[in-house]
Amino acid sequence: MELSLAHPAIKAFVCGSFSGTCSTLLFQPLDLVKTRLQTSQSGMQPGSSRVGMTSVLLGVVRTERLLGLWKGISPSFVRTIPGVGIYFSSYHSLKQHFFQDSRPGAAQAVMLGGGARTVAGVVMLPITVIKTRFECGRYSYVSVSGALRSVCRSEGPAALFSGLMATLLRDVPFSGIYVMFYSQAKASLPQEISSSPSAPVANFSCGVLAGVLASLVTQPADVVKTHVQVNPQLRTTEAVRYIYTAHGLEGFFRGAVPRCLRRTMMAAMAWTVYEQMMAHVGLKS
Repeated sequence: MELSLAHPAIKAFVCGSFSGTCSTLLFQPLDLVKTRLQTSQSGMQPGSSRVGMTSVLLGVVRTERLLGLWKGISPSFVRTIPGVGIYFSSYHSLKQHFFQDSRPGAAQAVMLGGGARTVAGVVMLPITVIKTRFECGRYSYVSVSGALRSVCRSEGPAALFSGLMATLLRDVPFSGIYVMFYSQAKASLPQEISSSPSAPVANFSCGVLAGVLASLVTQPADVVKTHVQVNPQLRTTEAVRYIYTAHGLEGFFRGAVPRCLRRTMMAAMAWTVYEQMMAHVGLKS
């Protein structure tokens, strides 16, 4: 079946998967650096040396070569291609069902973004767990399928859903806040810009602003989620206490710079590409 004849939800899925694939390929190194920063043992004790983004980046290149910055790209793709597709398909379906004839307000945008992320987050959590373990450098997994078998055999299938609460506490607010700021910023653009050839650039700028704000608000939950998925014996509350004891309040913002850069640029690019593709196939995003 040609894309032009496909169901709108399928079109949204294909557009979202393509946009997520492009952004993941470009910004995977930032995600790896963020994970290494959050799970590094340096800085655990008072007076110990801090590990910075640059030192982690150079360390990866020195020990694993340049391609080491894309370690974990396989599970990232396995998660992104269906995951972002599910997210945008869910978002489009929810929007068409509840707001087909009206523009969602700020509160409605939060619910749309949060609802779509909940669906995608739960479905793709096992791949997210494997991706996090690939990136942290503590596990010697060779492939995604091998990692899945290893986790199920040694820790049980439940380990594939470790960090579910922390993941939802991070991703649902991020998506809701992002969609709210993004939609409101776009609505404030002059009509001549929204309908001009420079619209993608304006949309991308709106996405960057929304991404920065949403990333900062949800950074603590991202740190907790990473610790729980790397150390599955930790519960969410135990991870919170551990991070606070080892690092203090600033520990909840470890890896904030690479995550903010990655999430902001990925979300901005994904939404810009998605909206352009949706317009190309004749659908409103």
